[in-house]
Amino acid sequence: MANMIVDNAKVMSKGQITIPKEIREQLGIGTGDRVTLICEDNQVVMMNAAVYAMRMLQDGMKDEAEKSGLETDEDIDALVREVRKEVEGL
Repeated sequence: MANMIVDNAKVMSKGQITIPKEIREQLGIGTGDRVTLICEDNQVVMMNAAVYAMRMLQDGMKDEAEKSGLETDEDIDALVREVRKEVEGL
């Protein structure tokens, strides 16, 4: 596993932990940022919440371009030009 970090954190009385600095840096999270925790069986995966949301959006949109008849970059460019024309014409 590339970039694997193994560390420990102590659980405080309110169930809080401090995420080690090296892990915060690797996840790109800072003060005030949100994280997503995914618990499956006996392990928890923690992700930057913004990254998790983007992955869910990408998974949800998978294959939608093909269903819409957008198969090439040229098809997408043509659609963008068409939409811009409509918006500018309003």
